[in-house]
Amino acid sequence: MSHPPLRHHDPDFFGLLSGCHLRFVGSPLVDPTATARWLYEEAPFGLLAHDADPDPQFFYANRRAQQCFEYDWEEFTELRSRLSAEPDRQEDRDRLLDVVLRNDFATGYRGLRIAKSGRRFWIEDVTMWNLVNGAGVRVGQAAAFYRWSDASTGPPDVRSANC
Repeated sequence: MSHPPLRHHDPDFFGLLSGCHLRFVGSPLVDPTATARWLYEEAPFGLLAHDADPDPQFFYANRRAQQCFEYDWEEFTELRSRLSAEPDRQEDRDRLLDVVLRNDFATGYRGLRIAKSGRRFWIEDVTMWNLVNGAGVRVGQAAAFYRWSDASTGPPDVRSANC
């Protein structure tokens, strides 16, 4: 499935993200005064979205997510989302995607991810939800991660990753 190019500060996409979060998770994604620009540039949490393809491709990553995964916008939006986890972690990642597909959202997930440099880190306190457009068509899934930590220093609460 292809998706149209998305601008970093796309207000329509911001509406889709926040509207679906409220609908499926039952709480606001951000403060009502937040903007698409704030979400992309300043949000203190990572936010990613991939399309609804059987092998989904990212089409959105805010700055915090770009820092954690070490990809810029262009690289991220050309990346298959499965490549954000190492091959031996695909089963765990796939289970999360399946739960969200069935239940429209999941919260409390923690998973090991890999940055462009090969640095491994944990994403924690993850909420993932389906993105469904006004016509009722699922166009992808989004995930917000509120904590992250370096996986090479021991238990995940020992040290924050540099992102």
